[in-house]
Amino acid sequence: MRACVIRAAGELEQIEIADVPAPGSPALLGAREVRVAVRAAALNHLDLFVVRGLPGEQRFPHILGSDGAGIVDTVGADVTTVKPGDAVMINPGIWDGTCEFCRAGEQSLCVNFQVLGEHVPGTLAEYVMVPEANVVKVPALDPPLTWAEAAAFSLVSLTAWRMLTTRARLQSGETVLVWGIGGGVSLTALRIAKLRGARVFATSSSDAKLAQAKQLGADVTLNHRTQSVAQEVRALTRRRGVDVVVENVGEATWEDSLRCLAKGGRLVTCGGTTGPRVVTDVRRLFWNQYTIMGSTLGNTAEYAEVVAVLAGGALRPLVDRVYPLPEARSAFERLARAEQLGKIAVEVAAGVGDSIATGIQWQANQASGT
Repeated sequence: MRACVIRAAGELEQIEIADVPAPGSPALLGAREVRVAVRAAALNHLDLFVVRGLPGEQRFPHILGSDGAGIVDTVGADVTTVKPGDAVMINPGIWDGTCEFCRAGEQSLCVNFQVLGEHVPGTLAEYVMVPEANVVKVPALDPPLTWAEAAAFSLVSLTAWRMLTTRARLQSGETVLVWGIGGGVSLTALRIAKLRGARVFATSSSDAKLAQAKQLGADVTLNHRTQSVAQEVRALTRRRGVDVVVENVGEATWEDSLRCLAKGGRLVTCGGTTGPRVVTDVRRLFWNQYTIMGSTLGNTAEYAEVVAVLAGGALRPLVDRVYPLPEARSAFERLARAEQLGKIAVEVAAGVGDSIATGIQWQANQASGT
């Protein structure tokens, strides 16, 4: 099968399209496993980190991509929730189901937690094999989701949902600061915060992205390239600060994030795109009684919740641009330049068209040889 791979960690020049063995032949498919014919995949900053090198035990050539959507191709003997021909979205977090955290329903805390495209082969391939629990049928919307939209949903939506609803426990009437509008998690966090009745401050270095944030409901927009975010937030809140800061930038914004917090405020982080090492004045931390929380993806209950929100017509993914698989490196380059507003997607199976219904019929025709 064709796949987007790296053969060693390095710069984006490592990315290539190659022929690799397809996973999950019927004879080797586990009883609760599903093979998905991937129609589209979507990129995340995690993919850039993987290309450049993360601790792990990847086997090269390594298939990139965490997010994806496609058509169920083959199922194991004990699979009951989906069948061949179903259009599905993929939850990229893989857990073992046996540790104390899994038994408590906290799958993203699994001691053996893995992520597609980081620890195991990813979605930028014609086929991917995942546990049954990691696929969900694409909700029926009007107009229907495109394959790119379906592929773009899972990682950022689940991540932002857990950050704001479970970890930060955001309440109606509270204030939220979201850094870096333009990226998938930040855009989704803005939309979730507005759904929960919060007042949202959004930042970007791009005035065009800030204008889009306004259209999505941001109450205040700040250009962090030309304005002091901490000073503006303190002034606009009468020196109080915000209740919650959504962080995924890391080194470049950490100290300002703490300065923006109200007494008793909560900072929740899911990443560090500008670097992993941050400095915290512990005196400010204890005196103001801040809470600092980490968050990664989410559990199965949270995934069901956020998919239900999508099925209700909210949180439809915003797709920036779609690239064909042979141009996947260009998609990575756009992400690395931070030019996107929304998610960058890659069309894995060419010639199917944007409609999910059309894709299902195409897959059926392929199977029958017509």
